[in-house]
Amino acid sequence: MSRPTPQRSPRLGRRAVLRALALGAGVSAAPGLVGCGGDPGGASADVVTFGNNQSDPVPKDAITAVLKSFEGSSGLSVRINTKQHEQYQEQINNYLQGRPDDVLSWFSGYRMRFFAEQGLTGDLSDVWAKVGSGFSPAVKEAATAADGKQHLVPFTQYPWGMFYRPSLWRQRGYTPPGTLDELVALATRMKADGLAPIAFAQKQGWPAMGTFDQLNFRVNGYRFHVDLMAGQEDWQGPRVREVFDTWKRLLPFQQENALGRDWQEAAQSLQRGEAGMYLLGSFLAQQFTGADRDDLDFFPFPEVNPEFGTDTVEAPIDGFMLSREPGNPDGARKLLEHLASPQAQLAYLKADPTTVATSTGVDVSGYTPLQRKAAEVIASAAHITQFLDRDTDPRFASDAATNGLTAFLSEPGDVDSVLRGMAEQAKTIFSE
Repeated sequence: MSRPTPQRSPRLGRRAVLRALALGAGVSAAPGLVGCGGDPGGASADVVTFGNNQSDPVPKDAITAVLKSFEGSSGLSVRINTKQHEQYQEQINNYLQGRPDDVLSWFSGYRMRFFAEQGLTGDLSDVWAKVGSGFSPAVKEAATAADGKQHLVPFTQYPWGMFYRPSLWRQRGYTPPGTLDELVALATRMKADGLAPIAFAQKQGWPAMGTFDQLNFRVNGYRFHVDLMAGQEDWQGPRVREVFDTWKRLLPFQQENALGRDWQEAAQSLQRGEAGMYLLGSFLAQQFTGADRDDLDFFPFPEVNPEFGTDTVEAPIDGFMLSREPGNPDGARKLLEHLASPQAQLAYLKADPTTVATSTGVDVSGYTPLQRKAAEVIASAAHITQFLDRDTDPRFASDAATNGLTAFLSEPGDVDSVLRGMAEQAKTIFSE
């Protein structure tokens, strides 16, 4: 079957800046993400509405099972409002300013704090007073906004890394690389063996952000990465340029026609033994079943700059927020307390064993080898990042970063123009 030919990405210019600003103000022509809870005055005390971004079959079934369990123990009904994952993220700003559901899926990081600072989500300090002992200080910090209050109940966490099939690697005599030079040498060997060395997809717009993150904090370190995401460093500076120059070394080994492929298809190419490895989050295991899932391992992205080694791990935290004016505030808080419990998180992991729990009370004896590896890698990291589109201003992530990285993949030789456009938008957005 032939692969789609990607369309050339648009240049980043004045219109793109205006579009980003419009998105940030909640002006959008794309409808779709609407809460099902209605206004608070008409809400039922027996119903809690739940905004769900888990649209893929495995996580959708897993969270549905958890919510059904809550219904059985609480006597409340949960009305689930599921939207396609990318659509949910793109339209979250309008959704929160309209009539959002009582409880809604979201993530830790800059974007969680951004919405809290805008007054678009509810203070969960009272919930944390009951459940806080079940979370580590680092996880609590990730759920805390600039006001010092918690605005998220963490649920699951997963690391990004280089995933591979151990059986294939044993057959070919491959071993995990420790440095970028070793990674390039391994990829060269894989290509000679007829494999696509690194599975790659960018049809959905966000996967390439993961590659940028890994390269940026490996080249420049955690502190620079965080400051760049916060608009405190220059996207046109030599340190960012070095990231893209480093990326160019990997481009010949990344799967071709990535703009026409979604991450699920790329993961399936790894599963079929057509690709040698894949840089993604551990959720890619959702595309593996049975014995295939047991034949999956990963290693952290290798060292680029010895000053920083592999001290930083990208390990996003997924969780749930409270809308600013929930239709059923008491029921919503009861649901959030349930979602914070070890029992709820373990029930989810039984249906979707591709992530790990955030609760310290979860019995990990039932973890799969992949989950144990994920937990070990996260625990050993000196620094944790959340992923580009969670660690930066949503306006910058949804427009400048998505278009910029896609443009780079389309025309790697035009990196100066790409970085100029990203720098212009960053200056506009972060100076407000």
